[in-house]
Amino acid sequence: MKRFSCALVIAFLGISGQAQADSVLGVYAGADLWQSNSSGRFGNNEPMQAFDFKDRSQQAYYVAFEHLVPIIPNLRVQHVSIQTPGEAMLGDNFTFAGRRFNAGSQITSSLTLRSTDYILYYELFDNPLLSFDLGVSAKQLKADFVVANAEGTGTEQLTQWLPMLYLDTKVSILATGLDVFLSGSLSAVKDGQLYDAQAGVAYQLVDTLLVDARLKVGFRAMDLRLDSLDNLYADMTFKGIFAGVELHF
Repeated sequence: MKRFSCALVIAFLGISGQAQADSVLGVYAGADLWQSNSSGRFGNNEPMQAFDFKDRSQQAYYVAFEHLVPIIPNLRVQHVSIQTPGEAMLGDNFTFAGRRFNAGSQITSSLTLRSTDYILYYELFDNPLLSFDLGVSAKQLKADFVVANAEGTGTEQLTQWLPMLYLDTKVSILATGLDVFLSGSLSAVKDGQLYDAQAGVAYQLVDTLLVDARLKVGFRAMDLRLDSLDNLYADMTFKGIFAGVELHF
């Protein structure tokens, strides 16, 4: 009986030590492949020009650092790069970046959007059933808008920082290795609005002392609206399914 009690104590201390070591500093890193459907319009003024954008696969990455100190927020950095070409047949004259494109002509467009978020957040709940994070972030938004035809090319660039509200939540389905998750960020300033949200299901593929691994699949949607921000008007939506992997060290 004494041997059994000692074994229980040793096992408990081992589990407690593992939990404490994990909570001192946890590192999360992940990568997603996003099949996005792009739609929308942009220009230097209203009314904007609509384009027929092509669907493309996009890549997203993130890394997060979580620690034990309660009053200091955790840190997450995430990045997504979106590239999508488009085309349009002009019904009216269209002027972009100082260049005029005449009605009846065929034009092409190219949009490259790079978004990097620097997020400070707190874990309000963190247990085997439910986790909930809330925080704020600064989004660095860089974009190149290009319109071209046989006669020439017009290019406008966007470089802005947007304040964002951030949340992330996960609900585990006990004894299955599965969980459902929802995360996103939202910003609404005078000259621009943006939201970026995703939801899906994940499976705990690996659970060891050295590393945990989750496989994720879900749906992601990003909506960007500009109202004379850096001389640009835009109403763009990117949405589609994604799959990814997350590692926890």
